[in-house]
Amino acid sequence: MVEIRFHGRGGQGTVVATILLSKAFFQDGYRVQSFPLFGVERRGAPVEAYLRIDRKEILVRTNVYTPDHVVVLDQTLMEAVDVTHGLKPGGWILINTPSPPANLEPFSGYRIGFVDATRIALKNHLGTRTYPIVNTAMMGGLARVLGVPAMAAVTEAIRKEVPSKPKRNIKAAETAYGQVKLLESIDEGYTKKS
Repeated sequence: MVEIRFHGRGGQGTVVATILLSKAFFQDGYRVQSFPLFGVERRGAPVEAYLRIDRKEILVRTNVYTPDHVVVLDQTLMEAVDVTHGLKPGGWILINTPSPPANLEPFSGYRIGFVDATRIALKNHLGTRTYPIVNTAMMGGLARVLGVPAMAAVTEAIRKEVPSKPKRNIKAAETAYGQVKLLESIDEGYTKKS
């Protein structure tokens, strides 16, 4: 079983991203669970959502405490939230940022992916300049980082489930898939993978 924790802010589509990804993974033959954890339900408030995937039935019905991977839809959350809390060694951290964090020391032992989902969302007119909706771009980035689900499943989930601007959301996912940068953790630091 693979468990993924998503960190975002209200209004970015964090919960919707996990729901759409669950549909994409299901289409690719996985069993899935998707669920949110809300604090204060308002725009801009920190939000967590979770996704479990497996090839066999998932019997676990608890929160995700030790995720295999983490997705960060808003890089400013990393100043207030320990996104690595409970993250298994060697796990991926996918961050919405134009460049990797300046200090990589707190991420020692993890693999880092980053993509400028905000720029991609704005270019595709998803949300507003103040509140870009980055979820579909991050979905594409995650598909690239993990190698699953297939991009065709991601685009199909968006096409079927996103009534507003489906073509722009698909373009955002495809662009992020192609633009995500990957860093592999090594004992002496990080090396660029892609």
